[in-house]
Amino acid sequence: MTLNFRAALGSDIAECIQLRGLTRENAVSAARLAELGITQASWAAQVSDGSLPGWIAEQEQILGYCFADVQSGEIVVLALLPQAEGKGIGQQLIQRAMQTLRQHGHHRLFLACSRNPVVRSYGFYRHLGWRSTGELSGQHDEILEYCYPPQAR
Repeated sequence: MTLNFRAALGSDIAECIQLRGLTRENAVSAARLAELGITQASWAAQVSDGSLPGWIAEQEQILGYCFADVQSGEIVVLALLPQAEGKGIGQQLIQRAMQTLRQHGHHRLFLACSRNPVVRSYGFYRHLGWRSTGELSGQHDEILEYCYPPQAR
């Protein structure tokens, strides 16, 4: 079975919502997403209108995904099934999302991440060159940024 990376479609969102509840360290249920205003319809609409492009990794099923907000330059979510962790899939997904944001003119990207060093995402993003801004999100996560050097712009 070949691992495939492709652009996300609005029709993928139901499976993405289900996968989000199955992640190991940052599971968010469909009910909680809905409380936050994130529904299958709203998410699919943003994917379809191009404001929230995403990348999917699949191998018979979706193993992971990463979505980015082209207006703000934010990596909104990176999620993987536990069996997809540690295989470079998350790194490939975020790199695709970062490239999408760069193509939309963003030189500074940002995301919210756990500030607990025990959580995998803490080291994952830093290993890829993301740095703390010293700010916290509304959910008390740490805001990290990735800035492309001037010569890479």
